[in-house]
Amino acid sequence: MGFLGKLGFVGGGLMAEALIKGITGSGLVEAGQILVADPSSARRALLQKEYNVGAVSEATSVWAECKVVILAVKPQVIGAVLGDSREEINASHLIISIAAGIPLAVLEGAVSGRGCRMIRVMPNTPAIVLKGASALSPGQGVSPEDLAVATSIFDAVGVSFVLDEGYLDAVTGLSGSGPAYVFTFIESLIDAGVKVGLARPVAQSLALQTVLGSVLLALDGARHPAELRAMVTSPGGTTIAGLHELEKGAFRALVTNAVEAATNRSCELGRLVVASAGK
Repeated sequence: MGFLGKLGFVGGGLMAEALIKGITGSGLVEAGQILVADPSSARRALLQKEYNVGAVSEATSVWAECKVVILAVKPQVIGAVLGDSREEINASHLIISIAAGIPLAVLEGAVSGRGCRMIRVMPNTPAIVLKGASALSPGQGVSPEDLAVATSIFDAVGVSFVLDEGYLDAVTGLSGSGPAYVFTFIESLIDAGVKVGLARPVAQSLALQTVLGSVLLALDGARHPAELRAMVTSPGGTTIAGLHELEKGAFRALVTNAVEAATNRSCELGRLVVASAGK
């Protein structure tokens, strides 16, 4: 599998940086073969200093030099970015968009007639520490080789799954928004530790290590999460008393409702984007 030259980024924010870190760290692409376009001189300087990649202020050279280009800009500006670059995009380009909520129909519509291929990706923020979860949806004309290139990029910062685009709203509700749910739970554990008398630094360390260890146990795969929970839950013990309080508060239902609400909001935002593009 080859990248046919340089790998380009349009946008050099935190997610782009996470991808650059993973890609170069894995040896997938050498730093000298990566070119980033970002209007911020501070971001360009940071990326050049930390990762030794090329950085420019305008996207023109990215489209000219790179066959694979990752769009890592904010969703509200992606239409303008593609519009400004339309004449520079051609059939040699594989474009990978990580702009949340922008459907393939809108992305492909912005570059219709240019012959490029488009893949939409929903990553999440743990990609920053190379533990991300990403879902990829290929657009029209994407070849198995194109998909292999895209998958290798996101596997370099965690794990990736190829799904039909219709599932991406659910992915957004679960893994896209999921880190916020987990951080809220961790914050609640820390505050609870403080409430029962622990010093905050101790409560924080205990909470973080507990969550980390629990996740590693679940990832081991030897036991279902329900069985792991049962291992901690002795008859008449402390854990069952705590779990009882969680169930009184409809903990499971709240988590389900949060994922469903985020999924529905993602659907709504996607419809708004399509409606706006059609005007």
